[in-house]
Amino acid sequence: MIGLLGELADLVLPGACAGCGAERVRLRHGACPACVAELEALRPFWSAPRPRPAGFPPCAAVGPYSGALRGALLAYKERGRHRLAGPLGALLAGAVAAVAPRDRPVLIVPVPSTRAARRERYGDHMARLTTHAVRRLRAAGWAARTGQPLRALPKPDSTSLDAAGRSIQAVNSLRIIPARIGVLRRGDAMRGTLVVADDIVTTGATLAAAVRRLEEADMQVTGAAVLAATQLRRSCPGI
Repeated sequence: MIGLLGELADLVLPGACAGCGAERVRLRHGACPACVAELEALRPFWSAPRPRPAGFPPCAAVGPYSGALRGALLAYKERGRHRLAGPLGALLAGAVAAVAPRDRPVLIVPVPSTRAARRERYGDHMARLTTHAVRRLRAAGWAARTGQPLRALPKPDSTSLDAAGRSIQAVNSLRIIPARIGVLRRGDAMRGTLVVADDIVTTGATLAAAVRRLEEADMQVTGAAVLAATQLRRSCPGI
């Protein structure tokens, strides 16, 4: 399902390894051999924050937020290595597959980026990842699609907030786009599996808020899929 070598083979560029940042190494696949092996070995696991926010869905994570996965995510999001969307999307597809049965249509809803984040990152980084995840899932036999019925509003810094404050802020920062909900209702996705996707789960407030907003629009969420979970929140390895 993962098979990252083919994806990483398209990233033969001079520079640092996408996973560990090592320079002056011989790169064949956009990452050094050790990081490629580490990424290939990742297997989804169930993860939940502690404490678990109200409404937090069953969540499959590709790996802990450390090592080569953390390095690749930072290179993709913060250093403009957008071509990493392919291999990272392939990894995300593995987490979605752990949540979504193969015999039902699956709709992946990415957590949206704010307008400022889209400007800074030259686009919506999660929209790119879910597009690649859908391609990989379709190739593996899933009837997969992606939709974006949510939009993100600017939100102030949350470092000083407690868990309840983070939850309220996260809900207030998300809005439903009614026109896009209408489009989804005309398809078969509403009768299939709905999976919310994000890059990293930390407190879980954002995923819980996305689920709340979608369910307010009569969209039943089955679970969530993320690339990474902070290590203190990793629970049951193996799915």
